[in-house]
Amino acid sequence: MSRMGSRRFSIPKGHARLALFVALTLVAGTTAVVLWPRSSPVRVTAYFPRTVGIHPGSDVRVLGVRVGEVKAITAQGHRVRVELEYDAGRRIPADAQAAIINSSVVSDRYVQLLPVYRGGPAMENGAVIPESRTAVPVELDRVFDSLHTTAEAFGPRGANADGSLSRLLGVSADNLEGQGEQLHRTVEDLSLAVTTLSDGRKDLFGTVRNLQVFTAALAADDKNVRSFNDSLAAVADQLAGERKDLAAALRHLGKALGDVSAFVRNNKKALTSDVKGLSKVTKVLVTQRAALEELLEVAPAGLSNLQNAYNPSSGTLDTRNNLEQAQDPAALLCSLLRTTGDAGGKNPDCKELEELFETLPRLPHATAVPGTGPVDRTLGGILEAGA
Repeated sequence: MSRMGSRRFSIPKGHARLALFVALTLVAGTTAVVLWPRSSPVRVTAYFPRTVGIHPGSDVRVLGVRVGEVKAITAQGHRVRVELEYDAGRRIPADAQAAIINSSVVSDRYVQLLPVYRGGPAMENGAVIPESRTAVPVELDRVFDSLHTTAEAFGPRGANADGSLSRLLGVSADNLEGQGEQLHRTVEDLSLAVTTLSDGRKDLFGTVRNLQVFTAALAADDKNVRSFNDSLAAVADQLAGERKDLAAALRHLGKALGDVSAFVRNNKKALTSDVKGLSKVTKVLVTQRAALEELLEVAPAGLSNLQNAYNPSSGTLDTRNNLEQAQDPAALLCSLLRTTGDAGGKNPDCKELEELFETLPRLPHATAVPGTGPVDRTLGGILEAGA
């Protein structure tokens, strides 16, 4: 035993160096971890109306994932100040909201930051989430209190103190008795009406927009609209002042229409004939439209030539012979004789000249005079052929 206690173990030099190197590496790594600068977490303050189920150490989550914890809770009158802390690597929107969430009825609650950061400015250290951007769940005791208050309001010490509520329920039950089918049909019809309105919401909204544009146009043109209303009111006042004259005129108009009706009835055949004749005249005017147009174009020049051909000193029309177009010799000689006359102012009778030229033989190959032809005795169809 003594020998074994006095025995010494020797470590090889290579192993000793390796152990020393490992020890120095561990010491250096530990020192680097301890001394390495780390970014401090982001700390923000949120104000809640109440913080039931929240305490220091409660989770701070984003989409249900823990990113930090609640550090301190301080009551400040009607609100509670909650200091939140989360990792510096997490980015939260600058206008984020904070809500107290309970995953179940009996479990602890946590603070949820929302919405998820998708870009834009991020919340910085020392930021404040006001009470307007926080939300808390409804507590069961508040629900029970509301139900209790409602029951007392409708109970025998409230609205039903004199049995009014009981009578209302009884009358409603009597009125609805046996009306289940009609009530069901009414609900279905109302559902169909709402569906129809939903399907036509685009047209409805378009109508509302057009009505808005129309109203805006009326508002922009308010002066003219007021002027139109004033003029319309003046016309209405004038008509109201002359309503007796208007009534008398309407009565006389009725009598006149009766006379016209009797006249038409008694002269139906004559009116029919006149209308037919007018129809013929209208048709002729339509068919002779080109001739009428030519007449209107030539008539001014013809009237001017007639005025220039009239000789006021002798009361005759002076003309010149056209060698290219043959004229009636008897008419030409008669016109010359009438122009010259004798000293006594008497003109010779042209009837003998006409008879003389009628007895002369005609040339066998006499050419027709241009511009002449048979005379239209019907005036283009206005008159009958035998007229």
